[in-house]
Amino acid sequence: MSLSLAIVFPVVLVLILLVVQVSMWWYYRQVALTAAREGVDAGRVQGSRDDGAKNEAAERQAREFLGRQGVRTYDVRTAGSTPELIRVTVELTAPSVVPFLRTPVVQSAEAPRERFLPPEVRP
Repeated sequence: MSLSLAIVFPVVLVLILLVVQVSMWWYYRQVALTAAREGVDAGRVQGSRDDGAKNEAAERQAREFLGRQGVRTYDVRTAGSTPELIRVTVELTAPSVVPFLRTPVVQSAEAPRERFLPPEVRP
């Protein structure tokens, strides 16, 4: 009985840790996606500011969200943004419960930029 328990217990323990690790990865994936969406929302509605200022606002909002969630190491980029489209990419690594297992997370969100145009003059 104790020999079979000594063989089965480590396998069960590793399976439990893998379930916890997958849960952590999924949670941090959702955090990264929400941060990217928050950044997109902030970057697309900055009025008549130039695109560089809008990109900075998007990155700042995503960083603030990640800071509120307690994420310490991350990378936020607006690479791939155009004058018509804002794109925010968040990259981070989920905490590891299983030794030597690193689970990187990369999520991005994009949306059209809002442009305010003067009303048309109709005759």
